[in-house]
Amino acid sequence: MSLNRFEQRIFDYWQGHRDERQFWQEKVRGIVKAENDDHAAAARLDGEFWRYYVERSGVVPVFKEAARHEGMRRTSMKNLAELVIRLWVEPRPKKKKPGDAAGMLPGF
Repeated sequence: MSLNRFEQRIFDYWQGHRDERQFWQEKVRGIVKAENDDHAAAARLDGEFWRYYVERSGVVPVFKEAARHEGMRRTSMKNLAELVIRLWVEPRPKKKKPGDAAGMLPGF
């Protein structure tokens, strides 16, 4: 998965800041659980991550410098949202279709 430079900046920042990463891991897990749908959770996280980027741009030097050079035009954070959902959230068991009992093969 390819992240844009804004998303990559956040992801790299989390790699070096354990407390921030842990906060977001719990937040992502909570949002996915509340939404019960990865697509809806990713859409919600897209907005959350942009607000976080704007907030960090006021206090963290690497974000401040980027904002000064690149500006603060709204950028999608959906790829980052989808990536961290894959990395940080336990996959849900697939729903079984009727007739998919264990050990039964279709047509037998």
